[in-house]
Amino acid sequence: MSINRVNITGNLTRDPELRATAGGTQVLSFGVAVNDRRRNAQTGEWEDYPNFVDCTMFGTRAEAVSRFLAKGNKVAIEGKLRYSSWERDGQRRSKLEVIVDEIEFMSSRGGQGGYGQGGYAPAAPAPAARPAAPVATPPAVDVYDEDIPF
Repeated sequence: MSINRVNITGNLTRDPELRATAGGTQVLSFGVAVNDRRRNAQTGEWEDYPNFVDCTMFGTRAEAVSRFLAKGNKVAIEGKLRYSSWERDGQRRSKLEVIVDEIEFMSSRGGQGGYGQGGYAPAAPAPAARPAAPVATPPAVDVYDEDIPF
């Protein structure tokens, strides 16, 4: 069994690009920068090293999400990795990208913390509680038996 799941949080490196396939499917492409912390061998100080991740989202959600994203926005993404390879000008090229299943906006276009006070979308109200169905009490059973070894 193999698991192909990715969770990243970072900032958009460029404005998203929305396009459509020949079949009409919306495709949203954007990049996210994710920092990795490493200790500098010469100075002993911790330093941030950026990793740049290409992300792609499909469908009607891609079109809706594109209106809320801009370069510099902080986002949390969940998705899966996809490897692509092709040939251009006689050279073999390849890339590893994240196919986005879920996205959470962690900052707004103005960078003022986003949706709600904590930077996240406000929680939906809890559904009304349904009355519990009556539960029949099972008869008492003596489970102690001296013949069972422990």
